[in-house]
Amino acid sequence: MLKSIENSFKLSDKELINIIKNFRFEMDSGLRGQISSLKMIPAFVDRPTGKEKGRFIALDLGGTNLRVLEFSLNGQGKASKIKENKFLLPQDCIKGNSSQLFGFIASKIKEFSSTDFQKYLGFTFSFPVKQTSINSGVLLHWNKDFSVKGVKGKDVVDLLKKSLKKEKINNIKVSALANDTVGTLVARAYADHNCDVGVIWGTGTNACYRENLQKITKYKTGKKSGHMVVNIEWGNFNKLKATIFDVILDETSLNPGSQMLEKMVSGMYLGELARLVLLDLMKEGILFKREQKLFKKAASFKTEYMSLIEADKTSDLSATKKLLIKLGVKNSRLEDRLFVQKICKIVSLRAARISAAVLTAVIQKIDPGVNRRHSVAVDGTLFEKHPSFAKNVNITIKSILNRKADNVKLLLTKDGSGAGAAIISAIGE
Repeated sequence: MLKSIENSFKLSDKELINIIKNFRFEMDSGLRGQISSLKMIPAFVDRPTGKEKGRFIALDLGGTNLRVLEFSLNGQGKASKIKENKFLLPQDCIKGNSSQLFGFIASKIKEFSSTDFQKYLGFTFSFPVKQTSINSGVLLHWNKDFSVKGVKGKDVVDLLKKSLKKEKINNIKVSALANDTVGTLVARAYADHNCDVGVIWGTGTNACYRENLQKITKYKTGKKSGHMVVNIEWGNFNKLKATIFDVILDETSLNPGSQMLEKMVSGMYLGELARLVLLDLMKEGILFKREQKLFKKAASFKTEYMSLIEADKTSDLSATKKLLIKLGVKNSRLEDRLFVQKICKIVSLRAARISAAVLTAVIQKIDPGVNRRHSVAVDGTLFEKHPSFAKNVNITIKSILNRKADNVKLLLTKDGSGAGAAIISAIGE
């Protein structure tokens, strides 16, 4: 049974090459404005020069917390955080209407910035947006369990401006809009001019990269040279082999049929995938034979549990045993605990190998021979905190690119969504 599960999640090197090929095809189709699972959204910003300077406000909305920050840019590639406030979003801001969400945001900006002199604000809005300029963009659809009414199809910067006006905040100019992925690339690139890719591996997952303007044929600029960052929205890539567990997860999700890569890779879903496998093993009488009611509730097995279990190096998996007791398994056998750990490793390894394949596709899109150095700015708890995810991504890239893998450096870029928004606001000032 375990071998069968392992085989269903396994990706051979040949299958990885096929993923790369399909991903490249979808990228090219998206850049041409043709049918593609990848939106390939122009971000209307290029890599910073590193000479941008001044003090800027960053607004970061991408999950259950709202952050308002202020950064100082010294014009020599260094961004320093001056101040930060974090606010938990009430449920009516996640499930309510636009006036509740943007009214809340404006009120917190008012609390944060009390001075009268002009300030420029960069807005990190980490949801799928079709940008029309550096400081405007229309929400395509919500994800991450958000379902705020009256925002889809609207310019989110315009909604923010109207809320600021209602709060009588007249000294803040929203000069830039970006998502967290673009912000992460820009934050690293402020000091590192080898940085041309940004990736998020956390609750959700996405990537962006620096593209030649002439190749973004759906965007008519009239310019014969230059570059622009493109937001791939790679979580929706759908040319992937699915297991029965992926099918069940997708069918019971809030957005069946979409975000297929994200459902195989991101922290929001990996724990649920592992739960579905464990539940199946329990139904077959292979695992926790006396605990038939365990893990019946969706999302009851979190991705952070996987991290703890996979990091457990004790001879009797005592940390895993302690966690299982907390989850209701009073008398687990060592055999059970080893089984659980193996399932977690199978699920997270596939996530890392898919991630490595699509990242390699992006690098090869920029530089087909991977002959130059490429810094990849990465943020997200899955990359930072999972015990083997980052290592397995690097191992897989090495297996695909061989010696050329030395030209690809994955660099943790914490808080890129904050610093990046401030830097982009300086560019858009």
